[in-house]
Amino acid sequence: MLLLAAILYAEAALLWAAVAWLILELLIATPTSLATALAILVLVVIAASWVTAIAVNSLRRRSWIRGAAVTWQLVQIAVAVGSFQGLYARPDLGWALLLPSVVVLVLLFQRRVIAETTTARSADGSPL
Repeated sequence: MLLLAAILYAEAALLWAAVAWLILELLIATPTSLATALAILVLVVIAASWVTAIAVNSLRRRSWIRGAAVTWQLVQIAVAVGSFQGLYARPDLGWALLLPSVVVLVLLFQRRVIAETTTARSADGSPL
């Protein structure tokens, strides 16, 4: 369970780093389209917030994190596949996205993780 949380926290930290980089780029460089640049920034902020919520609640062993984490990993896999192909292909980024996603998916379906996130818990997170 701790490995799962660690990977989710790493993904969240990298997303927040992407937010900082996008803000810096927005302030330093002149975007071709300001509306598009702001839209991408907003989407990355939403993604970073969501993955942070998943990571925090994975340590609280909330049951809903499994579905949320699977969804996020599938999004990352889709982006990874896109990184392997096309005019601006970056296989290094594709592998960097694909490998942790596969590890998280495997961890999410292990019996121990399922058991730890399905136990009835009180509001403070302790088992009932």
